[in-house]
Amino acid sequence: MTTTTTELRQTAATTQAEHVLTLDCPEAPGIVHAVSAFLVDHGCDIVDNQQFGDRREGHFFLRMHITTPGGAGVTGALRRDFADVAAPFAMRWHLEPVGTRRRVLVMVSRHGHCLNDLLYRVRSGDLPVDVAGVVSNHRDHEGLVGWHGIPFFHVPVTAATKPAAEARLLEIVDSLDVELVVLARYMQVLSDDLCTRLAGRVINIHHSFLPSFKGAKPYHQAHERGVKLVGATAHYVTADLDEGPIIAQEVMDVDHSHTPEKLAAIGRDAESSVLSRAVRWHCEGRVFVRGRRTVVLR
Repeated sequence: MTTTTTELRQTAATTQAEHVLTLDCPEAPGIVHAVSAFLVDHGCDIVDNQQFGDRREGHFFLRMHITTPGGAGVTGALRRDFADVAAPFAMRWHLEPVGTRRRVLVMVSRHGHCLNDLLYRVRSGDLPVDVAGVVSNHRDHEGLVGWHGIPFFHVPVTAATKPAAEARLLEIVDSLDVELVVLARYMQVLSDDLCTRLAGRVINIHHSFLPSFKGAKPYHQAHERGVKLVGATAHYVTADLDEGPIIAQEVMDVDHSHTPEKLAAIGRDAESSVLSRAVRWHCEGRVFVRGRRTVVLR
């Protein structure tokens, strides 16, 4: 709308705000032209632009970091006006101020390496999220979580109490206004119903030996088979166990000299780094889910 453009330029000629625009839609001529025209009309400048056109599926993905005239109050006006651009192309889109912090709930069992890594990165300012709470079916890490000043929720799980435990989890998610749940080596399988209710909002991490080495002591199994790679996979959780859309992966070379304990240590490093990377990309709006796969605009 031209009135909005005029208002923005007159009232905030020197004030700049930064936003991230993300969108995906069916491929069609004129998408970039329409977005660019909107930005020019609103006095915006592009800081960074990443886009991908999937020719096989006929789908388009875009992430833009832009500067806009005006202060914090400009976000609502931009969203209102961009809706007119998005509608003809059937865009799924989000426009957020740069630095928007997502509220995250971390879930963990006894292995604390991923939890410790996430909490350190948040505390040091390296990871742009707010940890609203930590849920565990054990009390092993209650002291660590409390030291960080984060609420800790002990929710034991057995076969008999699983429905009640998952109901409690949903209460916590709702009460803390949680946007993302991170399974930081949480060793309980979520029910199909819970996976559906939290679709696209749960990220899990596991070693990359699946499906070869399942069950207890996967690194001991890998050692016995003489594996030459150790790695980790972060993915969205779906009802198909450990088969949700993959966000990030990492592999490291190993050899015959590595003991099972050394393999496990290397695996812990991979799991921690891959999980934090996946959480960052999700919270920065870099991940687009398309069926069983993702597009990550890094």
